[in-house]
Amino acid sequence: MTTVLTPATPLTAEDRCDRCNAQAYLRVVLTSGGELLFCAHHGRKFEPELKKVAAEIQDETEKLTATPSTAGEEER
Repeated sequence: MTTVLTPATPLTAEDRCDRCNAQAYLRVVLTSGGELLFCAHHGRKFEPELKKVAAEIQDETEKLTATPSTAGEEER
């Protein structure tokens, strides 16, 4: 996916997928205006179509595999 080049507001746990209401990890800014939010699953599923209509795609799926800074050494 293409990453946003301009600074964007980070997605939070309150941002929900427009398809299934799971936590959103992708924000798609449409060329026609507006935006869509997707979970990682639906972002991957609709990626080809989204690339055709997106002005920008903010992809934060790396958060799914990141180790929290509060994790102990044995958890890292």
